[in-house]
Amino acid sequence: MEPTRVRLTIPDTVDPTALMGPADSHLRRIESAFDDAMVVVRGNQVLIVGPADQVEQVTSVFSQLIKAVEGGEIPTSDEVDILLGQVTHGVRHDRGHAGDVILSHHGRPVRPKTAGQRRYVEAIRSNSITFGVGPAGTGKTYLAMAMAVAALKRHEVSRIVLTRPVVEAGESLGFLPGTLEEKLDPYVRPLYDALLDMADAEKVATYMEQGTIEIAPLAFMRGRTFSDAFVILDEAQNTTPQQMKMFLTRMGFSSKFVVTGDATQRDLVGPGGLDQVREVLAGIDGIEFVDLDRNDIVRNALVARIVDAYDRAAAERGTKAAGKGANHGKRV
Repeated sequence: MEPTRVRLTIPDTVDPTALMGPADSHLRRIESAFDDAMVVVRGNQVLIVGPADQVEQVTSVFSQLIKAVEGGEIPTSDEVDILLGQVTHGVRHDRGHAGDVILSHHGRPVRPKTAGQRRYVEAIRSNSITFGVGPAGTGKTYLAMAMAVAALKRHEVSRIVLTRPVVEAGESLGFLPGTLEEKLDPYVRPLYDALLDMADAEKVATYMEQGTIEIAPLAFMRGRTFSDAFVILDEAQNTTPQQMKMFLTRMGFSSKFVVTGDATQRDLVGPGGLDQVREVLAGIDGIEFVDLDRNDIVRNALVARIVDAYDRAAAERGTKAAGKGANHGKRV
């Protein structure tokens, strides 16, 4: 059978170095991911030859990278790996377009990269309360943080409040060294890190000193009301039903709440607030639930495989448990 041949033309507006990577590192990554496809680059022409399915996938990768560079991005090696992982798994990687950019920091645009992420961002824009539920790496917290920072920069809100439940996993908080603030730092550090990825450290420090940005454990939210604020509750799978109700009823006027969580990574013993809230709030206008899945994972491609492996293991345990239950009580 004759091999499939596709020729792509690199637009004059695209920097070849940004597209192919330093010393053609992106090109080598793409070539090594497809054993039977050959890629030849001459000038502004990219020739792809090989089996039809692999040629289609390589063409998709280059098309997405060209679109990204045209939009002002400089793809990193990690982003190329993510794209390769998604394309080879049949996942549509949606780079979006200029209108999808939530904000830019140091010339790096933040935008939804999958169809699920786009639904999530649109839900945040359109609703007062949005729940983003899904596995690690789907951008739940990162995109919510980007939306919060963008809203603050546009003066749509006057402050950002970031909170997490403090759930002890193996160590007692009381026995950790340091002041209360130092003890709480490990719990809120992921939120702080995401914030620093979107704003200058000095600016963040100033905002925190002024109270424009506040990071606090969920336990400190009781009795407060948040108006004209963008509030993010992260790791909501570790809330109790009472904590979830307490948090949601903190909403004041002109505020937006985003709740993120991964039901598969619970440290909480007993009923969870994230488990019950969907049924309790079903049908209420202004509240939307967005479910993200492994197709929306935009971390290292290995993360998607790890999630798949744990899902398979859980399914196998469930099947074995069901089999034991069916045999229970039978005479042999």
